[in-house]
Amino acid sequence: MEKPDDEISGEEGRLLELFSILIDDYESRAHPLPKAKPHKMLAYLLAEKGMKASDLWNILPKSRVSEILNGKRGISKAQAKRLAELLRVPVDLFL
Repeated sequence: MEKPDDEISGEEGRLLELFSILIDDYESRAHPLPKAKPHKMLAYLLAEKGMKASDLWNILPKSRVSEILNGKRGISKAQAKRLAELLRVPVDLFL
């Protein structure tokens, strides 16, 4: 993992990807995230990742981010998918 990306062979890259998948699977089973309201989960994840609401403006309208974080509006399936991709978490955390 200390090798520069351009020095990693295809086989090593596939192995690292497999390790990543296995670690993610283990962590999701051994340490599942608590069930919470979607807007609270979003706020928690933003805080954990050191992000601000403004970091979401490139995938959601500014006013929508505020409404979601304040619990005034739910998160649609399409929005949940974009948030999950950005934050690298399962989409069901927001549904």
